[in-house]
Amino acid sequence: MNKSSIPAQLPSRLVVILGCLSILASAVFFYISTVFIRWAETEVSIDASFFVFFRFVMGFFVINAVLILQRKSLKPLRYDLLIGRTVFNCIAVFCFYRAVTATSLAEANILNMTYPIFLAVLSWFLLKEQRDFVAILMVVVAFSGIWLILSPGRMAPNFQNLWGLASGVTASLAILYLNISRQYHDTETILFYMFGLGSILIFCLFYDRIFWPDLAEFKYLFLCAVFGVGGQYLLTIGFRYVTAVEGAILSSARILMAAILGPWIALDPPLEVAGWIGALLIFIANVVLALRKTRPDPRP
Repeated sequence: MNKSSIPAQLPSRLVVILGCLSILASAVFFYISTVFIRWAETEVSIDASFFVFFRFVMGFFVINAVLILQRKSLKPLRYDLLIGRTVFNCIAVFCFYRAVTATSLAEANILNMTYPIFLAVLSWFLLKEQRDFVAILMVVVAFSGIWLILSPGRMAPNFQNLWGLASGVTASLAILYLNISRQYHDTETILFYMFGLGSILIFCLFYDRIFWPDLAEFKYLFLCAVFGVGGQYLLTIGFRYVTAVEGAILSSARILMAAILGPWIALDPPLEVAGWIGALLIFIANVVLALRKTRPDPRP
């Protein structure tokens, strides 16, 4: 944690606590954003791509407001990194929201949180110093958990869950681009291009599913976007004041949150025993991999 970034008027311990609470709140916000997608299915007909588009548009307005208030200018240096971050983040969010509409909230959120596992796989190929037995073991443990989520109690997997798995894979690529891009750009520049280019990309691909919403449709689009963008900013703020280990573990709490709350909030069927075991294996693998990190990897 960078001590110089701690507000002078607050004790360092209190700032750390506030940072932890911010990251926990971000996990809650990300989960609630998907709850509104599920609730919308009972009243309106909105494609997952429209939820993604609305989230990116709202994020674009928010980041512009931040830039105006802070009187900051953009400093893009590597457009290839900014575009790579945008493309994979768009795919990750779309696959995640599509998984919410095609499967249960628990399965979608748990499989989305497999991104640290796939990031570890990428690191194994790209970074020689991370090729150790613990990383390999945790990847095996996590993939065992993924199989139990995909195919609880049966040999044939539920192929709709591949949307959630795809969101985890592409989120890991988005984070890889984010980590490299941070060497050249500040947070505001990255978010400006991610939300701006993302809005254009989603509209070009799914313009036929985007329309002028009525009041009921706007309500669900707005609430989903508010909690999605709010979760992004809470996560960014929280990671300024906690260690990588604390932040990664707290973020992974969304796995347990999704498993517990799904039947109560979205009236989803509860996870089977195999699903619970799979969720716990993925959570444990995320925690162990977090203990090996030296810097934070925030969610897209």
